[in-house]
Amino acid sequence: MANRRDVQHRLVTAFQRNIGNPILRRLGAQTLLETTGRVSGAPRHTPIGGRRVGNSFWFVSEFGERSQYVRNILADNRVRLRLHGHWHTGTAHLVPDDDARARLKELPRANSAVVGAVGTDLLTVRIDLD
Repeated sequence: MANRRDVQHRLVTAFQRNIGNPILRRLGAQTLLETTGRVSGAPRHTPIGGRRVGNSFWFVSEFGERSQYVRNILADNRVRLRLHGHWHTGTAHLVPDDDARARLKELPRANSAVVGAVGTDLLTVRIDLD
């Protein structure tokens, strides 16, 4: 029998993939992370929530290295980020030593509440913008 974290991961990612992300990707104000598919080589767009601090953008992945976009970052950390309707290039870095729960308190409240509630393997990610 699958453990609770596996079931939660499958349910949340199925909802995101089939309902949430397709809607959010169409919203011009939504921040999007573009990674390169590690198998397909095609651009992959994932709605994320976070905050720009200087020349860096910080966010927390709710499923850590189980997230497909994190796996894509591990294969190729050059990314693009759509902020306020404008695309920026950058380099993504996983920050496993960062306290992801504390980081969520510094990020936009609504997104942080969802990530904190559904996440099972929180992982901080920093994107250094070019």
